[in-house]
Amino acid sequence: MSSGSFEITVKDAMGRIGKLQTPHGVVETPAVMPVINSRLNTVPSSEMRKYGAEMLMTNSYIIYRDEEMKGKALSGGVHNLLGWDGALMTDSGSYQLSVYGGIEVTNSEIVEFQEKIGSDIAVALDIPTPPYAEYGRAKSDLEETIIRLKEARDQTDMMLAGTVQGSTHPDLREFSARETARIGFELYPIGAVVPLMESYRYRDLVDVIVASKKALPPCSPVHLFGAGHPMLLPLAVMLGCDLFDSAAYALYARDNRYITADGTYHLKNLKYLPCSCPVCLSYTPEELMQSEGRLKLLSEHNLYVTFEEVRRIKQAIREGNLVELVERRCTSHPSLVEGFRRAVDNRGIIEAYDPISKGTFFYSSPLSAMRPEVERYHGRLGRMQLSGKVLVATRKSHIKGWRGEYDHVMLVRPPFGPYPLELKETYPIGQSEVPYTVDNEGITSALNGVLRLVTIEANTNVEFTFKYDGRFDGHPLIEEIRCHVRNIESA
Repeated sequence: MSSGSFEITVKDAMGRIGKLQTPHGVVETPAVMPVINSRLNTVPSSEMRKYGAEMLMTNSYIIYRDEEMKGKALSGGVHNLLGWDGALMTDSGSYQLSVYGGIEVTNSEIVEFQEKIGSDIAVALDIPTPPYAEYGRAKSDLEETIIRLKEARDQTDMMLAGTVQGSTHPDLREFSARETARIGFELYPIGAVVPLMESYRYRDLVDVIVASKKALPPCSPVHLFGAGHPMLLPLAVMLGCDLFDSAAYALYARDNRYITADGTYHLKNLKYLPCSCPVCLSYTPEELMQSEGRLKLLSEHNLYVTFEEVRRIKQAIREGNLVELVERRCTSHPSLVEGFRRAVDNRGIIEAYDPISKGTFFYSSPLSAMRPEVERYHGRLGRMQLSGKVLVATRKSHIKGWRGEYDHVMLVRPPFGPYPLELKETYPIGQSEVPYTVDNEGITSALNGVLRLVTIEANTNVEFTFKYDGRFDGHPLIEEIRCHVRNIESA
């Protein structure tokens, strides 16, 4: 593999496991890059591998502004400065630009500096327009960002990241992605989303990611700037993000915040540490609070739990159940539920990337009825042409002794809907685990599947009989189905 190449090895939903080649080795994605503050270095860079890090990120502008660090980086390289021999990405100072409104370096200067200090992946000095900015401002900022991206690309052949901007305006995000892809970069970050994550606006974050992904090259790595909390990672990976960066492991530790895959706790509120990392096995919450090394120890725990979630995500992708992991994680916070619902609003896009056959489908909550696998199956029902007399039934007892009277017999399995008996062993019907007493969302989805089948124009002359059990009694879709079948009865 040549530097900058990206090979996708496994896919599930829009998530993928990939190999990104950098000048300092191959990085397997999804990957989180711990952000190293070159002034503080709470956890030494040289120790990062033991937590699971393959790649780090640091801010080149902070180094550029510090004469001592700048001299060391120019003479010995940024890797030597940080004590790290693996892949390293450097930011350009856009964050400082968003916070302070201006910085003392030009786009060309900071790109040249990143190249001189030996960064593996440099970032151009884009304009990070905040969420909900007025459209005219967002468009003007984006136009300047595109000019700077072109300037940076013309300036260097090193691995370069072209950041997608556009605030929370989907058309601007899509335009930005398209123009950035036309220029051509090795990595495509989605920028200026930290305020959305800090305010738990996950629904809007999903819109930003989806709009960007629509126009980015499907086989190129995508980086979600500033994301690194394990609670969010599964959802972002499902939407096609490959790289993440975060300083949360250290920033949270300074405030005594304890990260888990389901959320964040204040250490003072914990009686027990719900983790089996080396730190949590060695200390009680009270001992950790009183320890002189608390800052580093808590940072270490936060790193351990973050990379544990990365490994869990990769295993889920390999097993074909990434969406189930996302569903479980998203039930940990109402805003994440909103994010998941917004994601499945785009399940047609996700379904286009999703493998046709994969691991067992587990129905575990009302959100399961919204998954891409269900959308795909309903699409198949919309193309299923039948003839003669057809029995559609919700229980096996309904079809006993009836087969000779019908040309086709189908059973209904929530949330998918009707399936021919001949396909009972195929995916997803034969590889699904669904409770018999399913929720209203599962029932609704199944009846929508029935409705889709009986309303196909090609099936206009088919004589459908629909027999349903008490689980379906009183559902409004029953009356709608009644208008399209010859016979319907509850049994």
